[in-house]
Amino acid sequence: MAAHQEKKIAEERKHQNMQNDTKTSQGQWGRAWEVDWFSLASILFLLMFAPLIVYYFIMSCDQYQCSLTDPLLDLLTGNKHLSDIWNRTPMLTYRAAAIYSLWVTFQVFLYVSIPDFCHKFLPGYVGGVQEGAVTPAGVVNKYEINGLQAWIITHVLWFANAYCFHFFSPTIIFDNWIPLLWCANILGYVVSTFAMIKGYFFPTNAKDCKITGNFFYDYMMGIEFNPRIGKWFDFKLFFNGRPGIVAWTLINLSFAAKQQELYGEVTNSMILVNVLQGIYVLDFFWNEAWYLKTIDICHDHFGWYLGWGDCVWLPYLYTLQGLYLVYHPVQLRTDYAIGILMLGLLGYYIFRMTNHQKDLFRRTNGNCRIWGKKPEYIECSYMSVDGTKYYSKLMTSGFWGWARHFNYTGDLMGSLAYCLACGFEHVLPYFYIIYMTILLTHRCIRDEHRCSSKYGKDWKCYTAVVPYRLLPGVF
Repeated sequence: MAAHQEKKIAEERKHQNMQNDTKTSQGQWGRAWEVDWFSLASILFLLMFAPLIVYYFIMSCDQYQCSLTDPLLDLLTGNKHLSDIWNRTPMLTYRAAAIYSLWVTFQVFLYVSIPDFCHKFLPGYVGGVQEGAVTPAGVVNKYEINGLQAWIITHVLWFANAYCFHFFSPTIIFDNWIPLLWCANILGYVVSTFAMIKGYFFPTNAKDCKITGNFFYDYMMGIEFNPRIGKWFDFKLFFNGRPGIVAWTLINLSFAAKQQELYGEVTNSMILVNVLQGIYVLDFFWNEAWYLKTIDICHDHFGWYLGWGDCVWLPYLYTLQGLYLVYHPVQLRTDYAIGILMLGLLGYYIFRMTNHQKDLFRRTNGNCRIWGKKPEYIECSYMSVDGTKYYSKLMTSGFWGWARHFNYTGDLMGSLAYCLACGFEHVLPYFYIIYMTILLTHRCIRDEHRCSSKYGKDWKCYTAVVPYRLLPGVF
């Protein structure tokens, strides 16, 4: 009788622990349920000032030859008023609206209407219908991976126009850069607002929604985990990759064309920026299926942070190096240019090989070889909202044994190379490395907070084996 009672108590405790684990998972996996004052202050700051930051950078190039201090000095000394700067800013035009509408419509068409065929003839490329990671509610979404195909089709048409058809000038993006900024802002706010309304009233999966009750937090960080229209149009995948990242290389090409038009040549620094950033973009689309397992897809909800950020922040601030080089062409010494190229390629190699090791480990469930040896790992488990228990492995071999986010280290090396190609005359092109350092460091901390909540004591075991985040022996 006593044994039966003890067994009953043990089962009740086990059930209670499972409920607590589920609540923890539900509360911390994905974005937060509750908003602390620091998070709210940060969000209000970004909502108010992020659009102004983008405008300030682009305006500084257009009116002040890329100087970030001269506009402030003019305002502080009274030489100019805000109205003077604003009145000299190009406004939204019908031409820009038509260009942007056609661009977004074309990318939507490529995304939803043409199933991927690249995986059928490109060895090693993973495209077509792929499964994403398990969501907090236990859902496994399917995606049509066709970003590389969209990028290829878009760029083939771009070069065909530049060299054969001549329907529009290759400088069209630069020539309409600020009017296009207003179009991008309109789309960013429309998409973010629609995503919030959809999350409230007709979510794709209600169990994967999080509503804090704080309007500003929910608007920025999103309510829905994976908002969709129909079976295949996934907001998060589309706006993370298209139209912003497809446009990245086109924007740089337009800047190079403008440099050729203005100065009669394309400098080696502009070529370096186009090549190194082009490699990064192509890598993104070649590994789009792998991207389904990253923090953007696996943890972030879709709100203003991703919607506006991918429409405006990414295409306008990630391309500052090319824009700067239109106003300040830099011809680098050959040895310096080679050094920058080597830094960028080394950074890319570390970034790609680190991600490849993790992908190989996942695909083979650890039955592979990393640096000639069977990989070591930490066994861990976690629960979804419905109480289903899942098991996972955290690798501690290869680059992942050096630091927990060594892929970010490679990414930062590449980012630094883009900036160094612009010389040292102005600080503006170095915004990218400063921003990426802050972003990736914050992402490390944010990702590890979620992993700690998700894996519990297993995460502590992992961090004991791999103690550094980015730089072995330092941080």
